[in-house]
Amino acid sequence: MTTTHDALEDPRNADIKIYVNGALKHRDEAMVSVYDSGFMLGDGMWEGMRLYDGTWAFFDDHMDRFFDSCKAVSLDVGMDRAGILEALTLTAEANGMHTDVHCRLMLTRGVKVKPFQHPKLSQSGPTLVIIMEHSKPATELVQGIRLATVPQVRGLPMSQDAKYNSHSKLNCVIACLQAEQAGADEGLMLDPHGFVNTTNACNFFIVRRGEVWTSTGDYCMNGVTRAKVIELCRAEGIPVFEKNYSLYEAYGAEEAFLTGTFGAQTPVASIDGKPIGDGARPVMERIRALYKQAVARDTGASIA
Repeated sequence: MTTTHDALEDPRNADIKIYVNGALKHRDEAMVSVYDSGFMLGDGMWEGMRLYDGTWAFFDDHMDRFFDSCKAVSLDVGMDRAGILEALTLTAEANGMHTDVHCRLMLTRGVKVKPFQHPKLSQSGPTLVIIMEHSKPATELVQGIRLATVPQVRGLPMSQDAKYNSHSKLNCVIACLQAEQAGADEGLMLDPHGFVNTTNACNFFIVRRGEVWTSTGDYCMNGVTRAKVIELCRAEGIPVFEKNYSLYEAYGAEEAFLTGTFGAQTPVASIDGKPIGDGARPVMERIRALYKQAVARDTGASIA
């Protein structure tokens, strides 16, 4: 099985140091309390970011999403974005990391005084954890991901808005399990009206007759890479549409690909056992080249 987060093995990750509320601890010793609201309830927000030549790609975009999400659920970050950057820099330096690094930044409402739901039971301030790994996407991903349409859907905003990058990921975990049980790598999730939406881990695009289509955005993850792809298409004259479309259009697409911070653009080989196109991916490859240029402009890095 292949996933969109498959990375090349790197032995250096066995001894990484993890940031936990200002302290740097070996991965075997980095822990949070069983009373932590993130462990107990999934009450928290997170960001995934990549480091290129010492600079976090699209840092402000990630921080906009992170701080907006925290504000929306009344989660006190405890520091401003300069403080977050300082913590990221401290962690990267402690690990000797400079490029080809993936970070998972996690913030929870903190340790609770009793093992119950109410947010006011978290009284000692937030818990901030930063995990960084030496990470390059696995080369097998170039062959493409196999998707299976799953019964688990992306829900309505008033149930749990998919725009939150929250610790509460059970909806996506169930979709991932359903895809695995169907013999696929990842689950293709529909929205509440039956239109194609996202996968359990990434945003989803198709290419039909030279046009790039993705969902309306009403029920999908508020993806930074998704937004960059749409922005680049518009700037470069590639027709791009945020619209409702069904599996009918997805099955008949010439190309399909996923977007996410880790894999950038990952090709889709098949959906529900149906091959997508003839294996040629000229539009995705053009977008991939444009995205690498955008990362290079943002970070000053030389992107292979």
